[in-house]
Amino acid sequence: MLHPYSISRGGRIYTLITSGMIHRDWTHLLFNMFTFYFFGFQLERILAAISAWGHVQYALIYFLSLILSDVGTIAKHKNNFNYYSLGASGAICAVLFSFILFQPGTSIYLFFIPIPIPAVVFGPLFLLYCVWAARSARDSINHDAHFYGAVVGVLATILLYPQVIGHFFSAVGQLFG
Repeated sequence: MLHPYSISRGGRIYTLITSGMIHRDWTHLLFNMFTFYFFGFQLERILAAISAWGHVQYALIYFLSLILSDVGTIAKHKNNFNYYSLGASGAICAVLFSFILFQPGTSIYLFFIPIPIPAVVFGPLFLLYCVWAARSARDSINHDAHFYGAVVGVLATILLYPQVIGHFFSAVGQLFG
């Protein structure tokens, strides 16, 4: 498990990766895998169609965000000996938000809302929820990792494919224009 207290003191650095390979319970694992299934494979196909290095770039986005999504958590909880975190949710959010840059008009359905939500609308609402949930922190979910994972996913995608910015705004303009 990720232990920000230890990491900030130079120990257990390996948990930046290993904590992303374990999950709290079956619900946590299934929700991550469900999201990964619907968006991860599509994103990999998009990247592979754009570049011969698409598969490698996809892995780079995933693993870079797996690590960097926890940096905010480490900074926030570096003096809290009792705080631990686990799961791949930061990397999963990175994949989702990278996908949104390429396909902002895709409909996203939530379990409790039976109507489609355009990905470009879902994205900002999800980020606002993450900020609110991280501040409220009444559960054991690392909402900061979700937020930072999404940000890393967007930034990594833009660094690899700067043209995605123009594509994104063009697609959004067509969607709402």
